Amino acid sequence: MEQKTIDEGRQTAIISYITIIGLVIAISMNVETKNEFARMHIRQSLGLNILFYIISFFIGYFNSLMISGSFYVFFIVLWVFGLTNAIQREYKPIPLLGDYFQDWFKSV
Repeated sequence: MEQKTIDEGRQTAIISYITIIGLVIAISMNVETKNEFARMHIRQSLGLNILFYIISFFIGYFNSLMISGSFYVFFIVLWVFGLTNAIQREYKPIPLLGDYFQDWFKSV
């Protein structure tokens, strides 16, 4: 991927990791430009957000600090990894699930 493409999409990629509102803003920012670097990070962030809400729905029924704590640590690590990649201009999916997110959300 060209450095120019990465530099142009970097801001949008970083914004996509800042809560669900940042994701919506990043999607709207990338509608016209269709920057591939930003699209990759938007897909990663979208996948993380969807997975977070689905799993947290089920984790809430356990009422266990150990289960919910490890769940939050897992997602914080994945979120930091994705955000760090966007800041450092790296085109790498997040571990474990990133390749699936790229496949599942091709249309985004």
